[in-house]
Amino acid sequence: MFKHIATAAFILIASAAFAQTDPALFTVKGNPVPVSEFKYIYAKTNQDKADFSEKSLRDYLDLYIKFKLKVQKARDMRLDTIPALKTELEGYRRQLANSYLVDKEVTDKLIRETYDRMLQDVDVSHIFIACDRNAKAADSLRAYSRAMNMLKMIKGGASYEQIAADSSEDKSAKENKGNLGFVTAMLPDGYYDLEKVIYASKPGDIKLVRSNAGYHIVRVNAFRPARGEMEVAQILIRKTDNPAKNADLKVRVDSVYASLANGANWEDACKRFSEDKTSATKGGYLGFFGINHYQRSFEDAAFALQKDGDISKPVETTIGWHIIKRLSQRPMGSFESVKRVLTERVKRDSRSEIAKQIMIGRIKKESNFKEFPKVLEQWAGKQQDSLFLTFRWKPDPNRPQDVLMRLKDQNFTVADFEEFCARSGRDRMRGAGMPLMETVQKLYKTWSDETAMHFEESQLDKKYPDFKSLMREYEEGILLFEALKQNVWDKANIDSIGLEKHFNANLKDKYKWDERARVSIYTLKTDDPKVVMEVREYAAKHPSADVLKKYNKKEDNETLTVIEKMYEKGKNKDLGDKWKAGDMTDTKSDAGTKTASFFKIEEIVPPTAKTLSEARGYAVADYQDFLEKQWVEDLRKEYPVKVNEDVLKSLIKK
Repeated sequence: MFKHIATAAFILIASAAFAQTDPALFTVKGNPVPVSEFKYIYAKTNQDKADFSEKSLRDYLDLYIKFKLKVQKARDMRLDTIPALKTELEGYRRQLANSYLVDKEVTDKLIRETYDRMLQDVDVSHIFIACDRNAKAADSLRAYSRAMNMLKMIKGGASYEQIAADSSEDKSAKENKGNLGFVTAMLPDGYYDLEKVIYASKPGDIKLVRSNAGYHIVRVNAFRPARGEMEVAQILIRKTDNPAKNADLKVRVDSVYASLANGANWEDACKRFSEDKTSATKGGYLGFFGINHYQRSFEDAAFALQKDGDISKPVETTIGWHIIKRLSQRPMGSFESVKRVLTERVKRDSRSEIAKQIMIGRIKKESNFKEFPKVLEQWAGKQQDSLFLTFRWKPDPNRPQDVLMRLKDQNFTVADFEEFCARSGRDRMRGAGMPLMETVQKLYKTWSDETAMHFEESQLDKKYPDFKSLMREYEEGILLFEALKQNVWDKANIDSIGLEKHFNANLKDKYKWDERARVSIYTLKTDDPKVVMEVREYAAKHPSADVLKKYNKKEDNETLTVIEKMYEKGKNKDLGDKWKAGDMTDTKSDAGTKTASFFKIEEIVPPTAKTLSEARGYAVADYQDFLEKQWVEDLRKEYPVKVNEDVLKSLIKK
């Protein structure tokens, strides 16, 4: 009993101490707003202008009180229970949590490591033995043994190239003897271990490494500075299946090259000779490319060009002959210039799993993680391969509560694991043919890791004040938007009677037209100068109705059309410098449509007030402001707010 009393006393003392260090600046409906929250949002919003002067603080406090009043009303309206808003908030939380659920230090190292590797290209060869990362243990062992036997043969003096041609399961090895040419980081997803090995090796090193696809006996042949990217154009003469015709084509491409070397125009040559129809009309433009994008002979020839504008001799590929023109070269950018893009690539790549696993290890350590392997073994022993590894398996409806693992004081049971196994049907059934315990261990590892991550996510509000602040800001922002929508914006758009009443009472003289011109725009279905002149002369002395009556004698074949528009002074280019009643603009003729048009100013209208329909957009915005002010006044009455002046004054710095 004394223990419980002491504990309660400690909690009360601690709460009082915390309240003293972070007192409420003001309270809305019994909900205190701590001074730390106001100070944080004041500094964040005002940034360099946050001078903590009394005027600045009081002005912002007034805004923040209004904000909190609206948010409180939104909660009382139960807007925080709207499914769409809850889904939006959950999506934002997951997105924000992702930046906290990675080991930033490790991720930064991976990004830097990748960039440093990208500064070098590596010439590599490999002998490939296919074996999926999720293959059965027996299949993996067979593939590994086969790879080790080949490696021993090579170490014993056997020809690497011959073994590659004879035994590699990379289909290209029969022709390239296993040589992949130059590659550079990042290698495709799933090949991070291969990338690590080749960049850690020296020319001549031969090593065995596993990727997601299988085993590789990899040999590093050479390193060179990264080539970066080259921007080129080309003229292409395609090969045929006829050797004799190809000989003629080779003569033709040599002739084209000779003419270019003697000063012929590149664009003209592209249009006349290039058989790359996509680029021929664009000066042969192919754009930028890096290594391993085109065939090696094409790539080597392009990167051998020394200056922008240089042209290569004809280069042969399997497609045909290419004459390449260098337009520019883009070397590898600085780390800072590529960091953002590289960060996204690393996060999407499976190498980011390293940072995730380190994070999971830290989470488990901080949470006093404990697991109970015997419980897992006993549970696995009750499962039958013929059922557990099929879609027919279902969790025990009795929901067994045996504890499999614990994070802090939270237990995770066999029932929780069974629910996960039910959701992971594909991974479960993939274990067919493997020892059941092997599949169970894989599933348990995935479940354990995911559970640790979910547990950490649930603790983010407690562990990271900035996470809590960002979530509060976003949630209150969503609620504010919806409350304003329902109480102000929608009402202003729908309440036509209230809008009209507000306009007549407060806005009738606020929005005015400047001086305007009433203009007739004449369009003739002919550009005959004589007809146009005749119409112009008649229109100069008569109203548009009389002009139409005179020249449109057949209704089915109108020679002339007239439309009337109002032009505000200084806000159009159609009238030029004309601004007197009776003024007419010059005639504009369109030879394509054989039409002609001109403008005539009928009258100048003095400044007048705009009607509601003419100023509706502005009027609605004004009405919204009016309704919002009215709403805030009502909220102040509904939720009286008292500011703690002593706390406010403690923030003042000048």
